[in-house]
Amino acid sequence: MLQASVSGTVIKSSLIEPDGGVLVDARVPESERGSKTLEAELLPKVSLAKIDVEWVHVISEGWASPLKGFMRESEYLQSLHFNSLRMENGTVVNMSLPIVLAIDDETKERIGSSKDVGLVGPEGDLLAILRSIEIYKHNKEERIARTWGTTAPGLPYVDEFIIPAGNWLLGGDLEVLKPIKYNDGLDHYRLSPKQLRHEFDRRRADAVFAFQLRNPVHNGHALLMNDTRRRLLEMGYKNPILLLHPLGGFTKADDVPLSVRMEQHCKVLEDGVLDHETTIVAIFPSPMHYAGPTEVQWHAKARVNAGANFYIVGRDPAGMGHPTEKRDLYDPDHGKKVLSMAPGLEKLNILPFRLAAYDTVAKKMAFFDPSRSKEFLFISGTKMRTYARNGENPPDGFMCPGGWEVLVKYYERSVTEEAMSAAASA
Repeated sequence: MLQASVSGTVIKSSLIEPDGGVLVDARVPESERGSKTLEAELLPKVSLAKIDVEWVHVISEGWASPLKGFMRESEYLQSLHFNSLRMENGTVVNMSLPIVLAIDDETKERIGSSKDVGLVGPEGDLLAILRSIEIYKHNKEERIARTWGTTAPGLPYVDEFIIPAGNWLLGGDLEVLKPIKYNDGLDHYRLSPKQLRHEFDRRRADAVFAFQLRNPVHNGHALLMNDTRRRLLEMGYKNPILLLHPLGGFTKADDVPLSVRMEQHCKVLEDGVLDHETTIVAIFPSPMHYAGPTEVQWHAKARVNAGANFYIVGRDPAGMGHPTEKRDLYDPDHGKKVLSMAPGLEKLNILPFRLAAYDTVAKKMAFFDPSRSKEFLFISGTKMRTYARNGENPPDGFMCPGGWEVLVKYYERSVTEEAMSAAASA
């Protein structure tokens, strides 16, 4: 394991080794970009959709280490059927979601017998080369059933990206010609696993605990994060650092957009709900599947590669309501149970958190006390969004005022835009 010297003190360069022992970096060095780009221009081309670019980003920075590119068939089958990959030395690493690139019949024909292809972004720019490729059948029904546990219509990722996709999958090793940028004012938050590890070193972290979320941070979340730090200090750690790590890839239409969430998270820090000195806010570039216990393993595994050795998991992680029935798609407790047993995640410390709700007596978010259950109010993400959309205030103490104002303004803009759109089409 690498080491660094900080003010004369030798510290580890990471608290936990990446899967496979080495952090994958599929980005071509700047000195080689010109020649590689010229080579890519002569290769058969494969056009990428926006979702594919998000996966190129994920792979290129090592979030999916030891995966070096889009999965070939052997990797795909292991991921789909075992939620893990077996390394050459016999060790097992977690890999619960297939990371694949779908192509149609026409693209397959165009590739022909070529061993390498150039990957072209939605704007027409050459993004990467895929080396030593393999093309195999895309059995969509099997992929959907094994990843989500259902083939019911209405699964957001499935409807948008799998059903319309091609009937073939293209695997191979990635060489990314330039870093993926979104130019949305948030790229400085998109820290790679390598950058995060350096930041943990700089802050002399002796524990890193990651919190995955795709919603605004309310005071219940903050209670959980602050309580986790307290618990780690009681365990003997001197400087536990929180990685507040919102998901930045695809989310379903009714989720709060990333730009609004990031603005809200900043207000939470400004209002002192979380401590600047012991918190790092960064964007996790992965798309969201809403695949419950299967997906939560991916969320945890990726944070291992970023250097986190503790992972906070709560109720129904990566879950959603059933698309056709009035119930949760997954058992709310299965995510944390699966994480504690998942192959390849043994080195990660899982921290199931206590249930938090709004205490109507204390008028603040507090840990749920079953002995006085009638005095607690559970405010779901849906309920929170309804409050904001209707211009209503949640109970005092639910969210910091600055953070709530960000949400209210977002929904005010949304309602105005919807009204203008309806008037224009009338």
